[in-house]
Amino acid sequence: MTDLIALPPGRVTLSDRRSQRVWTVDLQPYLLARAPVTQREYAEVTGERPSAAAGENRPVESVSWWDAVRFCNARSEQDDLEPTYRLAGDTIEWNPAAAGYRLPTEAEWEYACRAGTSGPRYGPLDEIAWYRANAGEHLHDVAGKQPNAWGLHDMLGNVWDWCWDLYDPEVYGTYRSLRGGGWFDEHWSCRASVRRRSHPSLTLDDVGFRLARTITGW
Repeated sequence: MTDLIALPPGRVTLSDRRSQRVWTVDLQPYLLARAPVTQREYAEVTGERPSAAAGENRPVESVSWWDAVRFCNARSEQDDLEPTYRLAGDTIEWNPAAAGYRLPTEAEWEYACRAGTSGPRYGPLDEIAWYRANAGEHLHDVAGKQPNAWGLHDMLGNVWDWCWDLYDPEVYGTYRSLRGGGWFDEHWSCRASVRRRSHPSLTLDDVGFRLARTITGW
């Protein structure tokens, strides 16, 4: 099942191209999955295979933000961990004290993607990512490209990752943030700082997710 990597504390500066907003976030240590959730992992927990492009070791895609959140809770229960999310209809609360699986925040995602680098990417794009120029217009197995310095694969390319955060609630309401670029994106979308948004109930064939966990008692 999921291989989680412990990431060190640190600080990351995020930006939004549309609004020209820049903000800095301090982060405590946390755990992040080495690669996106695969179709095999998703089926083992949920019994479902929603992906448009089948492949046991390919990232699960065609899953909504709500699907990802429910998977986090189901996987937590399977591993005897306290679920992170409390769900009641269309409302959700995040229990920060819970040790269960969850989605990374945008700040956690970008910090992890950069892995101590400051440029747009953590390596030459063809070596680290599946994107429009080299993917052959299809999804690929996870961890097929070089990882970043912290051992994380597919932070750029293959599938976009759902993040916990609302994208811009004043303008886009409940839309949630996506990060990383996907197999059909041009090179300019596969950068550490690029933000994308989607409605939490929408499913897309280039959107998946990876797991995070809080290190409790810090």
